[in-house]
Amino acid sequence: MARVMKMTETRALTGAKVCLRPLGEHDLPTLQIWFNDPDVRHWLHQSERPEATLEDIRERILRPTEQNTIAWVIEADGRPIGVLRLMDIDPYHRRCELAISIGEKEYWGRGYGTDAIGQALGYAFGVLELGRVGLLTDADNARGIRCYEKCGFVREGVLRHHRLRYGRPLDMVFMGALGEEWERSEVRGQK
Repeated sequence: MARVMKMTETRALTGAKVCLRPLGEHDLPTLQIWFNDPDVRHWLHQSERPEATLEDIRERILRPTEQNTIAWVIEADGRPIGVLRLMDIDPYHRRCELAISIGEKEYWGRGYGTDAIGQALGYAFGVLELGRVGLLTDADNARGIRCYEKCGFVREGVLRHHRLRYGRPLDMVFMGALGEEWERSEVRGQK
């Protein structure tokens, strides 16, 4: 049976383009900059929330890593460019949820997120022995949806008017990847 690893047990992962290293307290100021950038916030489901403080980020991102979340900083070219989390890890039902954000906009649309997700899925299905990873994304996030599908995620449903963006209802797409499908995915095949 899968076991939940605490942040201190989380290991770094290396892909073709990125390295994932465990998130630490020293990363919070960088996350604050990203999470308060209007372009990044647009895709983070943050448009209706006040700007993030360091304490907000500590509570939402760092503290859960002591429980059932594993968080990595995505690094490329020797610098942090984003964050990726496996959240709500449930070893009994063998599932979790994935969340990713590339905070450095010059890295958008260049395959860095795909590489990071590929590493995280390999970890989820291999090391943690999970059977399913889900995610939730905005229905109009075409770039993200293409990336997720390339990584083996399948659209499973639409949650109508699931969140607000600038005060207007927005649909979201729920997607899932299964371990046996991951073995056949385009990203897995590149290993």
